[in-house]
Amino acid sequence: MTDRILDFSQEPARLSVRLENLVIERDDQPPRMIPIAEIGVIVVSHPRVSYTHSVLMLLAQKGGAFITCDERRLPVAMLLPLQSNVTQTEIMAAQANAPEPVRKRLWKRIVRAKIKAQARALDACRLDGQPVRALVPDVKSGDSGNIEAQAARRYWSALSGRLLPEGFKRDPDSDWPNPLLNYGYAVLRAIVARALCASGLHPSMGLHHHNRYNPFCLADDLMEPLRPLVDKAVIGFLREKPETTDITKEARAHVIGKLTDRYMHREEARTLFDITGRTAARLAAVFMGEALAKDFVYPEVADDREP
Repeated sequence: MTDRILDFSQEPARLSVRLENLVIERDDQPPRMIPIAEIGVIVVSHPRVSYTHSVLMLLAQKGGAFITCDERRLPVAMLLPLQSNVTQTEIMAAQANAPEPVRKRLWKRIVRAKIKAQARALDACRLDGQPVRALVPDVKSGDSGNIEAQAARRYWSALSGRLLPEGFKRDPDSDWPNPLLNYGYAVLRAIVARALCASGLHPSMGLHHHNRYNPFCLADDLMEPLRPLVDKAVIGFLREKPETTDITKEARAHVIGKLTDRYMHREEARTLFDITGRTAARLAAVFMGEALAKDFVYPEVADDREP
């Protein structure tokens, strides 16, 4: 199966279903058909894109995610499959009742994987990743010392003024290129949330993130080590188009292209859909008591290519 991300933001379109295919109709263009089973995520931001109920229904049945965006082309809502696993009720019960020590050990492993990924991203950008990597051994159960924040400060400081604009600060509500980072993270979040649902897990019951108004806490937890892939994609686009200061069609296409790329994992080229699916399945096994939290290994996504 080929997992694809479709972005409808530049022009009006009508989406419908025919024989389990997504039919895309645009004015003065012949209809285009794509098997819905091949679609991982649909992103809609143009105000004149219409779609039938069958599109949402069949996309969910096939395990896909649907994201709708606001006038700034930033995601504001997500539709995910409700029933993607035959033992979903049992798995969600185990997830909800997971002991706190198990959650803390899992979060420790995720934070360590994130810091390693940040250091690796800096190395790929020809910057020194060692000051970030040196913090990995300091991460304890539950990240009680908040080493994640210390690593983030070193990481973004290393990028600011070199590969990102001078004085850049990572703030979701701040200026360029934060909006493009937000867009990439939202698509990544949908990929991870889709994998969680497919494994029978509920994306709102997190390990570390517990905001009562956030329905995707677990997705936010599990995507942390993959964020540097979005960072590198944005850096690569800024190198190619330094004059751009908005989320253009080219900017979105560049980020989506990187998120649908293949990455080396255990000496095999795999997509993020596959990698996150396997990771979510391992997490579900821990909650079900089929594996130990101390044995949960977040996959290292090998991407040493310079952005």
